[in-house]
Amino acid sequence: MSRIKAKHPGFLLTEMLVATAVMGLILTGLALAMNGFAKFNRYQLVRQRCIAAAQAQLDSITATGNPIPQDDFQRLWPKLATSVSSSPGAGQWEGLTLVEVTATAKSFRKDVKVRLNRYVPGDSTLKDDSKTNPIAKED
Repeated sequence: MSRIKAKHPGFLLTEMLVATAVMGLILTGLALAMNGFAKFNRYQLVRQRCIAAAQAQLDSITATGNPIPQDDFQRLWPKLATSVSSSPGAGQWEGLTLVEVTATAKSFRKDVKVRLNRYVPGDSTLKDDSKTNPIAKED
């Protein structure tokens, strides 16, 4: 019986280089995808904070007739700004006041803007008709 001798057993250098290059491409693609998910999640977090702040302003106006005081608002939502406006109701909503709260913030380079409104009892406008909370600088 004759033995067949293998000329080059094991991996070749080119096979190792190709495998390393493919792994590098896969890891780069994964890193880019994760960065995209991080930006999307950050945008959604800022959007949820804007909704919470606007809803809290509406609840405060409905319960007390006044928006949340500036100091309290900045303590709760330091990087958000809100503006509150009111107008008298018309048609079937006559006798009520339409209160509109707009909350804005920044997520990376995108501006997030949420506008909520609600009819509240009474036909008088708010005491502070266009209350604005300035946006704090990002650190």
